[in-house]
Amino acid sequence: MPTDRTARRAATLIASVLSCDALLHLCWSTGSTWPAHDVKSLSYAVLGADVPFTPPVLLPLATALFTASGVVVARARLHRPHALLRLGTWAVAAGLSLRGLAGVYWLFAKDPEFYWLNLGAYTPLCAGLAAAAVRVARPEPVAHREDAVRVR
Repeated sequence: MPTDRTARRAATLIASVLSCDALLHLCWSTGSTWPAHDVKSLSYAVLGADVPFTPPVLLPLATALFTASGVVVARARLHRPHALLRLGTWAVAAGLSLRGLAGVYWLFAKDPEFYWLNLGAYTPLCAGLAAAAVRVARPEPVAHREDAVRVR
């Protein structure tokens, strides 16, 4: 379990971003297209393609994002976290890494708005959050474990 301040801050950052993203998905599930003018422009800005922004698509995504943020925070803050929290945090790191890699592929997208959002925000943010999730998921050094032999 990472007990150091860096891991807790990394978990807080990850949870904040994922929770904000989940709130956006919940907002969009109500029919709102903020900050875009319509569903098509929102779809192209977020994914670079025309995809459905409907509750059956958005609500499971929001749930997954909220769950991921909770898992990462629990991994960093619980006194004795379950091994599944570590595995879940590795899964969050893997998901963010995959999105970052997809962002590299999407640099060849034709939509100029998506291109710049992907290049300047989505891909670097996912790469940074993936690195932070790896930090949270790593086991703590032996010297910090409670069960380590103490030299007196």
